[in-house]
Amino acid sequence: DVAYRYFSTDRRKFIIADTPGHIQYTRNMVTGASTADVGLILIDARLGVLQQSRRHAYIASLLGIPHLCVCVNKMDLVRYDPHVFENIRRDFAAFAEALDFKSVTFFPISALKGDNIVAHSDNTPWYDGPHILGYLETVELDSEVASDELRFPVQSVLRPNLDYRGFAGQIVSGTIRPGDAVLALPSGKKSTVKSVDLAGVPIDVGFAPQSVTIRLEDEIDISRGDMIVKEDRLPRVSRRVDAHIVWMSETPLDPEKSYLLKHTTQLVRTQVDTLHWKKDMDTLDEVSATTLELNDIGRVTLKCTRALFMDGYRDNRDTGSFIMIDSATNNTVAAGMIERSAGAQQLDDLMKEARAGSALNPKTQVSRAERFDRMGQRGATIWLTGLPGSGRWPLAYALERALFDAGRTATVVDPTGQDFHSMVAACKACTDAGFITICAFPSYTQGDRRTLRDRIGAHRMLEVYVNTDEALCRERRPNASHEGFEPPQHPDLTVALDRVRLTEAVELISRRLSERDQFERP
Repeated sequence: DVAYRYFSTDRRKFIIADTPGHIQYTRNMVTGASTADVGLILIDARLGVLQQSRRHAYIASLLGIPHLCVCVNKMDLVRYDPHVFENIRRDFAAFAEALDFKSVTFFPISALKGDNIVAHSDNTPWYDGPHILGYLETVELDSEVASDELRFPVQSVLRPNLDYRGFAGQIVSGTIRPGDAVLALPSGKKSTVKSVDLAGVPIDVGFAPQSVTIRLEDEIDISRGDMIVKEDRLPRVSRRVDAHIVWMSETPLDPEKSYLLKHTTQLVRTQVDTLHWKKDMDTLDEVSATTLELNDIGRVTLKCTRALFMDGYRDNRDTGSFIMIDSATNNTVAAGMIERSAGAQQLDDLMKEARAGSALNPKTQVSRAERFDRMGQRGATIWLTGLPGSGRWPLAYALERALFDAGRTATVVDPTGQDFHSMVAACKACTDAGFITICAFPSYTQGDRRTLRDRIGAHRMLEVYVNTDEALCRERRPNASHEGFEPPQHPDLTVALDRVRLTEAVELISRRLSERDQFERP
């Protein structure tokens, strides 16, 4: 568990969150670090920079901690050797360049003897930097700088009498004054602030993190979960959320399952649209995955039933974070950090997205489990890629025939007159409807195929590389373009129609579908 300790000096008040560093306690570390302004990492001077130290720094960076203190401890056991400290500083600094810290500061310390903790030590005359306490008292904190981006999630509507109608909540960023022009989301209605009340008393200005009641000049329909902002500082509004999540439940993530998502004062239904990767916490590599287990960190795209009003986590921790809840147990199963958007939205686009999110029927009312009960299969896309003349289309129609004869519901998507993105959308729609969707549309680049996998979902896609000899392909299709094709690096299956019969290739693909539990109930 996270242990909290409190102390103060003449200059600042401090809360220390002491978190365990072992990999199995990643969720505890995330809990403690999620509200921190400064991270302190301990490195044993005798051992140098270990994988655990890199993991801690990565998590601190992921959680948006702006400043990192690297405390090289046990300097007394290496006789305060400056070369030991410098080697560790150089190694760690090289690694930290790839992370998103505003500053990384190094301290040679001895926790046992108190060197450079609250005062400079005579044992390190070669060190001319600050001691830890002095640094903590003077480091510039973003939390002390007022943001000009107003974010006011509405918690409740107050009507104590006929003449009073106010919107209560906490200002999570920015300031608000009587006379300010504001905008209500998702309606897009504009008004002017009539009064800002704190504990029932009007005030001249409200600022984060005050809990206030805002009264407006106009009667606007606003309810819990809506947000009051300023028009020139709009949040991102979308039903799709790109985020890193830390899985905190002993029950693994189920991409087919619907979860509750709690974001500011909103509670909406959400489902994983794409699980892009999970982080290998030993090597810090991004590896493909079909689920997340306890303490895993992954990159996902979520789709929600209503639009969220959000910012990137690094820009605003309150509107850039969320939790996921298992509605069956009411347990928190994940914490999420929203990625920054590529650019600011225009008001018209923002309203269009918000209205789409508020539609009466924003998603199908037929679950994937119900579709399975009716069709006896899960939806999937079989994407056949290869050079022109490789035999992709004969294979596609032969596979459709074989699956149909086996009692499966399969279809070949015709690419006539369609571009790549239209084909991806068509395949996704058919897959969502429970069909086994077969497509042999040209996809020359690995980037296109990554886009396809991201849109449809890695667990619902089977990439088949039809690796027929290039000379034979050119002979069959002499006028087609054979240049610029990038062979898949890691296809799910490779078949070569110049070495196996068409029926054998169909059998290989059908067998792979069965191995992936395509016909097992979700």
